[in-house]
Amino acid sequence: MVLAELGGSISRAIQHMSNATIIDEKALSECLNEITRALLQADVQFKLVRDMQTNIKKIVNLDDLAAGHNKRRIIQQAIFSELCKILDPGQPSFKPRKGKTCVVMFVGLQGSGKTTTCTKYAHYHQKKGWKPALVCADTFRAGAFDQLKQNATKAKIPFYGSYTESDPVRIAAEGVERFKKENCDLIIVDTSGRHKQEAALFEEMRQVSEATKPDLAIFVMDGSIGQAAFDQAQAFRQSVSVGAVIVTKMDGHAKGGGALSAVAATKSPVIFIGTGEHMDEFEVFDVKPFVSRLLGMGDWTGFMDKIQEVVPMDQQPELLEKLSSGTFTLRIMYEQFQNVLKMGPIGQVFSMLPGFSSELMPKGHEKESQAKIKRYMTMMDSMTDGELDSTNPKLMNDSRIRRIARGSGRQVIEVVDMLEEYKRLAKLWSKMKGLKIPKKGDMSALTRNMNAQQMGKVLPPQMLKQMGGMGGLQNLMKQMGNMGGSAKDMMGMFGGGGDN
Repeated sequence: MVLAELGGSISRAIQHMSNATIIDEKALSECLNEITRALLQADVQFKLVRDMQTNIKKIVNLDDLAAGHNKRRIIQQAIFSELCKILDPGQPSFKPRKGKTCVVMFVGLQGSGKTTTCTKYAHYHQKKGWKPALVCADTFRAGAFDQLKQNATKAKIPFYGSYTESDPVRIAAEGVERFKKENCDLIIVDTSGRHKQEAALFEEMRQVSEATKPDLAIFVMDGSIGQAAFDQAQAFRQSVSVGAVIVTKMDGHAKGGGALSAVAATKSPVIFIGTGEHMDEFEVFDVKPFVSRLLGMGDWTGFMDKIQEVVPMDQQPELLEKLSSGTFTLRIMYEQFQNVLKMGPIGQVFSMLPGFSSELMPKGHEKESQAKIKRYMTMMDSMTDGELDSTNPKLMNDSRIRRIARGSGRQVIEVVDMLEEYKRLAKLWSKMKGLKIPKKGDMSALTRNMNAQQMGKVLPPQMLKQMGGMGGLQNLMKQMGNMGGSAKDMMGMFGGGGDN
């Protein structure tokens, strides 16, 4: 994935420079050369990379920096700013508003993942409280309506299309009209794609656009084409009023960085990136958090949004009480595992955490970790209430372990592994005993009551080192306080995902 390979290379380059005893011209040049190599391998245009290198050297003039300045931080900040500049089109994208019907038309070449992306886009907004609907105006590709119908049914989203009508303009107009009457506030129209940019495709798009009068046209583009994205995005932009771009297949190709930078050069805002085939492998693209994750600095705001989605406000006081008491039962572990799975792909979530490189969670390992969590939960489903709520580790004798293994269809050794994981997490949880609970009982207020020493005890040593030791952790705590973030979640969700 673009985040894993490109991010890993850039993070390593910065780490090598940070480990240097003296940061001089040679250390800076070596760091910039490594970053340049990584960006060129990701198919970012040579001119953009060369300009970035020149600009960083202008900003970071080592001779002019006074002795007291933190050179590492200044260099890191300059790299961050220049990478943002490469990926930022400087254009805000149109955002649909709730309560007002919004028609969104999807356009793109065949094979770019347009139909799947339509459903992902609808599903994303459905989770945020919208009432989306899908219209299949793709009469060119055989099976297009079947695919959209299957995806929409799975996501429980209403859809419209026809097996007999061959005029895409008519289907689009009828579908939009029907869903407007049904008070759907987000109507998504999927149009035909072609194998190449041909006049017939652009003419059909123009007619569908005239018939449906969309508030936003989204161009779906295959991320594997790299720099060629510039010409493609430009051609579509000249034919239809493209308001935003979604780049797909970012999980399977090294050229994703080149595609993103090329799209930015056309001044078209990228709003989402597709990072896999599944419904939840779809991320909002925001330049600063994206670059922050590339550099291993995390995306704390994005992580907090995920937390708020899976732990509703009314459940937060109860969770904090459990944390403060230091009592950790198998039932609490089960609930934390449920929260981790609800947050979506584990690799995507963990890349939002400061100090975590996406390379630490390769694609295959992510699936293994999720499967392992599900196996543990299946074993816990075979336990009695007394076993789940007990705090006595000696309760789990050999006969109970054998019964749980039989009931869950697992091996005895697997049940023993699960209990070992429980003991490890219980030890982490107990370190939070005596934590002062905010009066309101909400997680965002917890940061103020928690110091870096308490956090330092709980975090894995490798992660603490990646953050820059206790000093780096203190800076992060300040940042979390400013953002209204929650230290508990940072810790509690590590506990939940501890077997990764």
